[in-house]
Amino acid sequence: METEFRTVEGPVLRMVVVGSGAMGLEWMRAVLASDETELAGVVDTEVKRARWSVIRTRAGEVPVAESLDALLRTPQIGRVDGVVNVTPPDAHFPVTARALGAGLPVLGEKPMAASLEEAEELVVLARDARQLFMVAQSRTYEPHLSSLRAHVRAIGPPAVIVVNFLRDEAFDGFRTEMAHPLLVDMMVHTVDAVRYLTGKQATHVYCEEYGPSWSRYSSGGSATCVFEMDGGGRFVYNGSWSAPGDMTSWDGEWRVSGAHGSALWDGEGPPVRLSPSAPEHVVLPEPSRSGDGIRGVLADFIRALRTGRTPWGECSNNLGTLAMVHAAIDSARTGRRVRVPNPPGLSSVVPDPRRGEHI
Repeated sequence: METEFRTVEGPVLRMVVVGSGAMGLEWMRAVLASDETELAGVVDTEVKRARWSVIRTRAGEVPVAESLDALLRTPQIGRVDGVVNVTPPDAHFPVTARALGAGLPVLGEKPMAASLEEAEELVVLARDARQLFMVAQSRTYEPHLSSLRAHVRAIGPPAVIVVNFLRDEAFDGFRTEMAHPLLVDMMVHTVDAVRYLTGKQATHVYCEEYGPSWSRYSSGGSATCVFEMDGGGRFVYNGSWSAPGDMTSWDGEWRVSGAHGSALWDGEGPPVRLSPSAPEHVVLPEPSRSGDGIRGVLADFIRALRTGRTPWGECSNNLGTLAMVHAAIDSARTGRRVRVPNPPGLSSVVPDPRRGEHI
């Protein structure tokens, strides 16, 4: 089911950022840097932090408040065209639901919600409000990922996709205390990228979570998952937040193998293809559009609001990503191989994040 949403007119869209932590600052800077947006206000449960974020980003006279409702009641707020939700995962549902209820489109940080049930409800709310709700899967906009997809198409349907994500990160804040931090906060990016590369959904998964003795995380800082993809291929994810030494890139290290060869990507440079008929490394041309992380996501959100064209990360499509993540969580909890659910609101139309095409 593809959500139909209202478009927005006007040369500049006025955006409210909810959440002024480290990522909130980055989103504020992205909104301020764009010629198509301006910062209308900042919300944080700690108003002092919101005020400090305005000072740090040199945003000028921007109103702040402790809640979205309070900000929308502020006399100087003026017109609001959209909301960027950069709160911790547990707050994603109430903030997004309130914004949609106020008739505002939402660009929300991943994951879409803390549970699949909450995510399904948000899809219904967005549909009923006829508002765009887009999830900011920024790493799917990495410039070399479209080149990797071209390699994958050349080698045929993938039989196996293996991704290693191994880093040693001294996070503070909610990540160290949240449940399943690697799966919810990081693997979600890789799952989304696999769906983009293949146009396929997983059917089953087996996952084990663990934590070495030196882990800073209360639970689930490391995990290995084996997904069975539609059509029979396998996607293997091996990740850890507690792997000191020679760390992988933030996008991980990839190997994709099909009937006509393999594609390799180190997560930083251009991918390469290994073929039995051409064993040398073959590098495809650079993608036609460079990725800009969250700025690229913001540009796609604005483009969607102006044209009505469904963007990558639209909520009914992103349900597929969240369904795979939560199936992995269920498997880790039960110690069993589990079926990946097919949420009733999941869109069968998968938009291309770079060209507005469907794959």
